[in-house]
Amino acid sequence: MIRSILLTTFIMASGTFFSQKLKTVSYQDGNQKLNGMITSNAGKKLPGVLILPAWKGIDEEAKTAAIELEKQGYIAFIADIYGEGKIPADNDAAAKSSGYYKQNYKEYQKRISLALEELKKNGAISDKTAVIGYCFGGTGALESARGHLPVAGVVSIHGSLSKDQNRKNEALTAKILVENPADDQSVTQQDYDNLIKEMNEGNADWQIITYAHSKHTFTDPKSPDYNEIMARRAWNHTLMFLKEILK
Repeated sequence: MIRSILLTTFIMASGTFFSQKLKTVSYQDGNQKLNGMITSNAGKKLPGVLILPAWKGIDEEAKTAAIELEKQGYIAFIADIYGEGKIPADNDAAAKSSGYYKQNYKEYQKRISLALEELKKNGAISDKTAVIGYCFGGTGALESARGHLPVAGVVSIHGSLSKDQNRKNEALTAKILVENPADDQSVTQQDYDNLIKEMNEGNADWQIITYAHSKHTFTDPKSPDYNEIMARRAWNHTLMFLKEILK
C-alpha cells in the first residue's frame, strides 16, 4: 500500500516537473496537427537535439532525456510522429502504427524532417543539430541518416536495425552511433550484419556499442528490461557523441 502511494506521488510529481520544464509546440503536416515538446531554453542560439520517442509516442523517457539535454546546453525537441488523435492506446495499436511508418519510411522521414524544422525555428543552430531515438525512434534515427536529413549525427538507442533489402545502400553523411542491447531478441544477427554492410558501403563514420546482459528496452526505468548500469553507460556514450559532433 505504501509503495503504491509513493509510486503514485512520484508519477504526479514527475508530471508537474515536466509541465514546468517542457512546452508544447503545435505544427502541421498538411491537415494533420502534430504536438511536439520543447525545452525551456527555446529561442536561444544553441546546438539542438531532436528526440524521437518509442512506439507509443511521447513518453517519460523522452521527456527525461529532453530535460537532461537542456542541462548539457542543448535545445531539445521531442517529435510527435503520429499526430493529434492518433496516439496509440496500447501495444497492439503501437505495433500497427509504428509498423506503418517503418514500411512507409518516406512518410517517417518527412515527419522527422518537419520536427527538425521546428527545432531550428526555436533557436537550434542549423549546422549543429542531431537526432536521437528510442526503440521505434531509434529506427527513425537511422532513417534520418538514410534520408540525408541535415543533421551532424544520429544515435539509435535499442532501435530496429533492419530495413527492406530491396532498398539500395547509399552514401551516409551523418555520423552514426548505434547503442544495441546484447540480448535484444528483436534484432537478428542478419539485421546486425546488414547494417554494418550498409554503413560501410555508405562510407559512414559509424560506431556500434553493445551492452551486456541487456534486453530490448534496457534504458527505460519503467520496463522490466531496465538495466541501470548499462542505461547509465549508454546515456554517457550519447552525451560524449553529442559533445563531439555539436560542440
